[in-house]
Amino acid sequence: MQSTWQREQINLILPLALICCCLLIDTATAQEAQQPWYENLPAVAMDYKVHIDAGKEDCYHQYVQAGATFYVSFSVVRGGDGMAGFAVRNPANEVVKPYQWQATADYTDQVSPGGYYSVCIDNQFSRFAGKLVNIYITVVKYDAWDKYAKEIEQLQLNMQNFTATIGTVERNINDMMGYQAHSRHRESRDYALLLDNNAYIQTFSISQIVVILITCSIQVFFVRKLFEVKANSKSRI
Repeated sequence: MQSTWQREQINLILPLALICCCLLIDTATAQEAQQPWYENLPAVAMDYKVHIDAGKEDCYHQYVQAGATFYVSFSVVRGGDGMAGFAVRNPANEVVKPYQWQATADYTDQVSPGGYYSVCIDNQFSRFAGKLVNIYITVVKYDAWDKYAKEIEQLQLNMQNFTATIGTVERNINDMMGYQAHSRHRESRDYALLLDNNAYIQTFSISQIVVILITCSIQVFFVRKLFEVKANSKSRI
């Protein structure tokens, strides 16, 4: 009787243990799925071109780890008056950069508290013209180099100067990437302006040619009409 009772207890416990293991695995898998793929990378840079319809507002969200440096810049490439509204909200949903109607803008958070930042582009003041906007985002973890320094320190090497140099190089690279993003924004905007001017000049030139041809044709027609002699006219002499 005792052995039968123990077997029944084991048969009840095994399914419960399997269910608990499955729940733990599902929970861990869900947590991993919620984490962005770039969470463990020391630096991430992204460059987007987005189209904002007339009278609309679009917001984009970027995950930033705690302690990382967050940088975002935007530039209107083409459309309308060449300006749009730009605002940034931190993970606490606080507006850290208020809306301003301008052609270019940027924002930097040196030490992020961690979470999702909201970057919003507002085109509500433009009722008829859509805007093409360039967005550049970087997320840099400068303290990630400490992990490499600790690993190398285990090899009994003095890496303090090396770590400081690498950190300086990383900051300079990040600054250079920001300058390059601004240069690309200006280049894209100038190229779009060049295309618009070229299309305008071509359209205006073709319309002028058509007007000149029509005017010449009308003048020739009326001049010929003045010198036209009717065949059935009789002379009174």
